[in-house]
Parts: sequence; structure tokens; C-alpha cells
Amino acid sequence: MKTITEAKKLLTSGALDEKLEALCASKDAEILAAYRERLMQALDAFAAQFGTEREVALFSAAGRTELGGNHTDHQRGHVLAASVNLDIIAVAAMRDDDLVQVKSKGFPMDIISLEELAPQTDKKPDSAELVRGVAARFRQLGYSVKRGFDAYTESQVMQGSGLSSSAAFEVLLGNICNTFYAENQCSAEEIAEIGQFAENVYFRKPCGLMDQMASSVGGVVAIDFADAAAPQVEPVSFDFSTSGYALCIVDTGGNHADLTAEYAAIPEEMCAVAKYFGAQVLSEVSANQVMQAIPALRKACGDRAVLRAIHFYREDRRAQGECDALERGDFEAFLRLVQNSGESSYCLLQNVYPCSAPQEQPISIALAVGTALLGGRGAIRVHGGGFGGTIQAFVPDVLLTCFQEGMEAALGKGCCHILRIRPVGGTVILN
Repeated sequence: MKTITEAKKLLTSGALDEKLEALCASKDAEILAAYRERLMQALDAFAAQFGTEREVALFSAAGRTELGGNHTDHQRGHVLAASVNLDIIAVAAMRDDDLVQVKSKGFPMDIISLEELAPQTDKKPDSAELVRGVAARFRQLGYSVKRGFDAYTESQVMQGSGLSSSAAFEVLLGNICNTFYAENQCSAEEIAEIGQFAENVYFRKPCGLMDQMASSVGGVVAIDFADAAAPQVEPVSFDFSTSGYALCIVDTGGNHADLTAEYAAIPEEMCAVAKYFGAQVLSEVSANQVMQAIPALRKACGDRAVLRAIHFYREDRRAQGECDALERGDFEAFLRLVQNSGESSYCLLQNVYPCSAPQEQPISIALAVGTALLGGRGAIRVHGGGFGGTIQAFVPDVLLTCFQEGMEAALGKGCCHILRIRPVGGTVILN
């Protein structure tokens, strides 16, 4: 642990530049300077909130982008995902009592007691429940969680962006607890599972593990969720910076904050099809079984459930195909699969707009505009959970300016974000 003054000296001296380059996914001097300044401002904000005479640690957790496997993780299928340069940073210091105080820039302070770690079921869950859930899980795993901590966080991961701001926050908390309570014994995969536990049990949101795993592990990863207790995570060797394409995430202006029921319906309907065959999830049933039973499944589960099941099997194969294409350096084959994924999400999975509000379709508009701007090149698809939030596009470098200007003319200035894949997920910057 370092004093705030010592931490600032290390930042300004350049001693942490190698770490910062990995977090920025860039060696550009201006980008590094901006990240360094962001950390300096976070240190000042922590000092103003919690006092200057503290020994602190610095942390970062990445936002994530789903490259393939739209809604396959909760059916124990395959996913291709990556951490991105947009992240959440934290300055944190231990306390002498049992309070945990987390102040996130722009939000009220979250305060919990380590003596009260049971889920708070008498109110709508909020970010404090994620803090409580992560701390509770560390205690359940046998770590000594007694002294609290203060933390100041600042995020570039836009809420509702499909970059999984909640998963990044959970991974950030996991890294803080791992440092303060577990002597950094927990692996990135274990921290991801702790984050999912907090979101499922404490935040009461039925998410899969893909978001937390991609945020925590870092780089491009292929994840096989066949064994729910121990997902297989394999790094994928591919340098996107050499592809001739830019990765763009477009914020459509939609908000999926109140769409939990729409998200929950996807795994519920897929599992309903699986249960027809006596299974828990679709990966335990063959695609051929489902196709042969369509008449009966339509009656038992409904047409949308059948379509979503068909999407799962095709998308699961695509995610594996995308991984193979990147491993052999065939980026054009990868792009074709990404485009096919988007079409499947639109037509079969049906997570582009909520059926409860068909008059509002920002993602549909964004896909229509983006498709026209790409003119048959690159690839474009709904990003993440869907229904609101963002789309993803792989844009040829030669079209990037035109694409960005066109999307922002249609959807608003600043909506088109150009991202970089970073090799590091959740991490301790300075301890």
C-alpha cells in the first residue's frame, strides 16, 4: 500500500507506464497521459471524500464486448468475448471498523456493514447490494472479511451500453476484496464467479457468467460453459489492430434499466424447451431433437421459445466458428459469422426491441442506418443483452470517419465509440 503522495509520484515518474499501456491498449503518449491524469484525479477525489492520510491501492476492471455467442452462456454453450479499453478505476483503503463505503462518481455513497451481509430483500436492489454480495461471497469462501474499506470509483463504462458496467463494477469489487481479504489468492475466473453470485443472489438479476468472465480475465477469450462450476476459458490469439477494421460500439439512446423481465424471458423460454426433454438447459439436448419435436414444442412452449432455441444451437456453433476463424487468421470468415449472428438475434432470438414497446426501436434504427453506411462491408449486430443500449460494428478503416459521422448524425453526437481490445481484465494497478 502507498500513501496518496507516493502513488502520485509513481504515476508521474513513469514507473507504472507499462501497466497503463496494457490498460489503455495503446502506447500513444496522449492516451497514456489522459489515463494517468484520470488516476490522479481519482486520488484527489478519494482524498477529498475520505481523507489524505491514507494508504491506498489502485484498481481497474474492464468493460467487455461480446464478439460471439449472443445469449448462449446461460444455456452452458460457447461464447467469444473480449475486454475493452473503457474501464472502471478505483482508489481504495482499509478501515479500522466494519463499514464499507463506496463512493462512485456521480452517484450517492454506498454504505454497508460487514456485520449485516444477508441479502436485503425488503427493497429494490441497488449497487449497495452488489457490494454486500461480493463481500458476503468472500466470507462464504472462508476468507477473513472483518475490517471494512473506503473506495472511490470512476467509470468510463457507460450504463446501458452493453459493455456490462455492472459486471465491471462487480469485478472491481472482487479485486479490491481479493487484495484486502484474500492476499490475491482468487483467480480471475473465481472473481468472475463471485461477481455473478452477487448479481444473481443479491441484485436478483438472472445473468449468465459471460459478462463477468470477459471483464475479469481480459484479452480475447473463448469460454465453454458446459461445466457450470468450472467454465473452460481459453485465450484467443489475434491482433485486431492489424485487421484493417475498427471495432465500434454505438449507443442507440435506448435504456434497458427497466427491462429485466424481457431479459429473464430469454433463459426462461430456452429452459422451458429443455425441460420438455427432461433437461435443465439446451446444451443437454440435441438440435435434432428440437427440430423433430417442433409441432409439440409449439403447443407446449410457444413459437418464440422454439425460435429462441433454434437460435441457441446456431449461435453456439457460430461462436466456435468465430474462434476458429480468428485462430487461423481468417478475418473475413469471422466477419461473415458476426453478420450472421446479428441476423439470428434479430429474427430468431428477437432481442432487438421489447415486445412491450414496439413503437420504440432505437436498435432497429441504428442497425438500419449502420447497414446502409457499411454498404455490404464489415459486419453489424445487436450487442450484448439487447432490447436497448448498443449495437456493435466492425468498420473498415477507410469507412470509419464516414460511419462515425453518419451514425452520429442519425443518433446524436458522441454516440459512436471506437474501442480497443485490451489484454488485461480486472487488475491491481498499485498495491
